[in-house]
Amino acid sequence: MLKFFSSNMASVSGTCCSRFLLLLLLVCSCSAAALPGGAGYPADPTCPPEKPSELSLYTDYVSPQCKPSPPYIPVAVFPHDVEPIRFALNLEFTEAEFFLHAAFGVGLDQIAPKLALGGPPPIGARKANLDEVTWRVAAEFGLQEVGHVRAIERTVGGIPRPLIDLSAHNFARVMDMAFGYHLDPPFDPYINSINFLLASYVIPYLGINGYVATNPVIDGYESKKVINHLTFHARSTWSLKFKSTHAYLPYYKNTFLIHGCMYSIARACMQLLAGLLGVEAGQDAVFRALLFERLGETVPPYRNITVAEFTDRVSALRNRLGRCGVKDEGLTVPRELGAEGAICTNVLSADRDSLSYPRTPAELLRILYLTADEHVPGGFYPKGANGKIAREYLRESSHELTLNEAPEH
Repeated sequence: MLKFFSSNMASVSGTCCSRFLLLLLLVCSCSAAALPGGAGYPADPTCPPEKPSELSLYTDYVSPQCKPSPPYIPVAVFPHDVEPIRFALNLEFTEAEFFLHAAFGVGLDQIAPKLALGGPPPIGARKANLDEVTWRVAAEFGLQEVGHVRAIERTVGGIPRPLIDLSAHNFARVMDMAFGYHLDPPFDPYINSINFLLASYVIPYLGINGYVATNPVIDGYESKKVINHLTFHARSTWSLKFKSTHAYLPYYKNTFLIHGCMYSIARACMQLLAGLLGVEAGQDAVFRALLFERLGETVPPYRNITVAEFTDRVSALRNRLGRCGVKDEGLTVPRELGAEGAICTNVLSADRDSLSYPRTPAELLRILYLTADEHVPGGFYPKGANGKIAREYLRESSHELTLNEAPEH
């Protein structure tokens, strides 16, 4: 009897011990999920065990027959191609901080502090209350933005991270401006998944506009290759890829990256721009696709305001602030503005020929400052964006102010 009791006690003890170890493992796994994987961080515990990939067989093999055709103008990047790429860092920083904080509760200062180049931390960014799918989208896109910042800084040099206002108050201001009255309660991008997706609709699309505008003024063949590849292919491919998995895509970052490569880094710049635009366009497509699936849903607690109306109001606000006509459209449009004038759905925003709209750096700053004036900072950049292009506008404003204040003789 004693032997049987001892045996059972050992069995129970072993079971309890096993359950305790399992519980401990789950706790550790949950903690690991709070931060991104990679150097210095725990790996994602939900990822399956890694297996040798068939792709590894081809990674280091490049046949001469795979090389691209020589360009008509054999200059990879011209000197005037550099500053537009650096200007794009303003949006890259903004997206990185917004997505990283929403997913992990931390930003560049904790994940890749050297990339900020001494710039101040963002205002008001915090962890969002997200469902599993939206969290994964935010986490992946945030980590992708880290790579974008690193790639730009490595290729053409960086700029300090500007002061970025990602507070709920600032996003509430955007939505109040879009609707023309104060929403009650104030809009909060961090409170749930649908609000986060609507807030993500606000910024990323502008990057694509910028890339499209920059492409005609870029002369290096590498620079053009980056932009052309990224704009169409990524938006179409990512929209289809994420349709069934509720993924979403930021649309703003790709506008600025075409102008700034020196001759010695011309090829690298063009490849950089093409790669950036592809992923940025894909991110925007994912966001729009996720919102499109909820097109007719009301956004709680705002009665009778649907997802479609939110996107339409935000797009109209960007058009007003940009002051250069219609270059932005919500998820539904009048049929005459739809593809070939035959459809009113608008999963991807495009012109009458289904081409992406262009926006100049000045237009983008008018929108991001929320002032409709590239010389007057505010909005997402309370002290102005960084880089030569943005600072020139601020210097012009300062010079005009000095002239206006000069005493009469």
